[in-house]
Amino acid sequence: MKTSFLPKLVNGQTGDPALFVDILRQKRALLFDCGRIDSLSASELLRISDVFISHMHIDHFIGFDHLLRLHLGRGHRIRVFGPKGITSCVKGKLSGYTWNLVQHQRMLFEVHEFDGISCTISNFPCRKKFRPTKVSKKRVQNWLWSDELIRVKSTVLDHKIPCLAFKVEERDFYNVDPVRLKALGHKPGPWLNRLKEWVRSGSIAEKTIEVEGKRLEADELAKALLIHSHGKQIAYVADSGGSEENQRAIINLVRNADLFFCEGAFLDEDRKRASDTFHLTAGLAGRLAKEAGVKRLIPFHFSPKYDGRFSELESEAQQAFIQTNCHPAKTASTK
Repeated sequence: MKTSFLPKLVNGQTGDPALFVDILRQKRALLFDCGRIDSLSASELLRISDVFISHMHIDHFIGFDHLLRLHLGRGHRIRVFGPKGITSCVKGKLSGYTWNLVQHQRMLFEVHEFDGISCTISNFPCRKKFRPTKVSKKRVQNWLWSDELIRVKSTVLDHKIPCLAFKVEERDFYNVDPVRLKALGHKPGPWLNRLKEWVRSGSIAEKTIEVEGKRLEADELAKALLIHSHGKQIAYVADSGGSEENQRAIINLVRNADLFFCEGAFLDEDRKRASDTFHLTAGLAGRLAKEAGVKRLIPFHFSPKYDGRFSELESEAQQAFIQTNCHPAKTASTK
């Protein structure tokens, strides 16, 4: 499948949660959760434009300071999305340092606090010593956030605190068929990009486009010239109780994802421990993936109590997932 997404678990399946998703076409990256991220290179860290935090437990948020340190002085804007309380947590992180020499710095954190219905947006500009400004609020309809290439959904899960799960979807691809282009007698030009933009935005109906001095029906040209391929979908669930309500929310969010990164902290034999700590078992992760119809499951966030037995968690998750699937899923590369 054609894709611009290149995901990797920063700390593998057993370390702090952090999923780095390179967006190759735009030379930028997304980060889902922010556990230890010191193993990422400086060039990788500096490509991060958006950070999606499931919740602010230390193993999911301790890497924020490292991200701050690398981006400081670069003039970047970083969007941070998280559950209720993310704004005060970011404020606490930033207020822990002295900022008396940053009046000319252009770095900005734009924090989006999602409560399941609306987002409260706060700006933390470095040149103003990271004091929060310009608070606004918007109701979230379908997408937590979107741009011309990607869009992100989120749902609130119960981890005894609000915990966000995410699904990032790549916009569909439209490529020009060179054989058809030549057969129609047209030459490549900027008009092809305009045609693709109209198709992506759904605004092509009844439009005409100028091609080599002639006005032609845009919709007819698009049908004749553009090859449509679907973008990839990546789902991410880290830390969730196994309640029926959480299970329904996870299935609805991750349905038909190409890659599903799902926590599987405990074995099914320790389901009481999982229930007491509001985590999923590896077996339940596999069953949820199966019911949601995802193409590939990558279990992670294994409890350190299984040190030396992590393969059992992987096996339990994959066996539950492949029971009624035609093709066994393979473990994703974690480095």
